[in-house]
Amino acid sequence: MAILVLIRHGQSLWNAENRFTGWTDIDLSKKGENEARDAGEKLENVAFDVVHTSALMRAQRTAEIIIKHNKKSQDIPTYKDERLNERHYGSLQGLNKTETAEKYGAEQVHIWRRSFDISPPRW
Repeated sequence: MAILVLIRHGQSLWNAENRFTGWTDIDLSKKGENEARDAGEKLENVAFDVVHTSALMRAQRTAEIIIKHNKKSQDIPTYKDERLNERHYGSLQGLNKTETAEKYGAEQVHIWRRSFDISPPRW
């Protein structure tokens, strides 16, 4: 039976600062590295055939740490593709989420973050 494992990247430096990250290529925080290690230990006996990750460093490093702790899948192909990147937050990238919600309203920020048909601002 095939198994599909989906994992979100560990905490990034900007996640820790409550900032919109989007396509800004931010690395993992120490907490994010530990989260990836914990995931790797929990998945240590899952035999992976392939890894697909976004083109962003935080996702790639999460995958590398997980595979490093895997007992059954050390030398497997990894494919990086920007189509797996998280949403591009336009001009929100780098801004503090709380401050942005205070300025534009929590409802509007929620729409920008979660809507499929309304893009974040590009001012």
